[in-house]
Amino acid sequence: MDLSSLKPAEGSIKKGKRIGRGQGSGRGGTSTRGHKGQKSRSGYSRKKGFEGGQMPLQRRVPKFGFKNPNRKIFQPLNLGHIQKLYDAKKIKDSLDIELMIKLGLLKKNELVKILSKGNYNIKLNITAHHFSNSAKSIIEKHGGSVFSIGDVKKEDLDVVDNKKEKKVTKEKVEIKDKKDVVEVKEEQVEEDNKNKTED
Repeated sequence: MDLSSLKPAEGSIKKGKRIGRGQGSGRGGTSTRGHKGQKSRSGYSRKKGFEGGQMPLQRRVPKFGFKNPNRKIFQPLNLGHIQKLYDAKKIKDSLDIELMIKLGLLKKNELVKILSKGNYNIKLNITAHHFSNSAKSIIEKHGGSVFSIGDVKKEDLDVVDNKKEKKVTKEKVEIKDKKDVVEVKEEQVEEDNKNKTED
């Protein structure tokens, strides 16, 4: 056996249909396309759902509803559940996103919203993507602090870290005549020479 003796299995390969080769071939004349109509013409192509110009099904069916592409889905987390985790000593002084993921309250890339349902009476610093107004007031009422991711500004971070940036104000000096510039340069040169002699 060699490469020259290899042949495909019987029936696996068929000869292509040769159309338009005269009446004797049995496929002449209309060339298997039938008589007239769109499909008999060259260059015909039918897009999906096309029904010959009739109103297609996908347009006849009534539509309703709307899907907002910018919608944000938040996973709810109640204050009562946080209280239970604190009582079980799984949370100490603060609760942030990393700790939520470790405790299985949240998956990566998910957003969380803190809700006020349940009993809550502890002092805790909580960081989350969003808070309900009632949950925020309850946390702050018990001496805790609230940090919402995305809403925290650089100014707020500076206040938390007790860092204040000093703003440098630049004063613009307007010089009208070129003579004044020359005189100023001469005075500077004289002062430099005096300093050199003193040294």
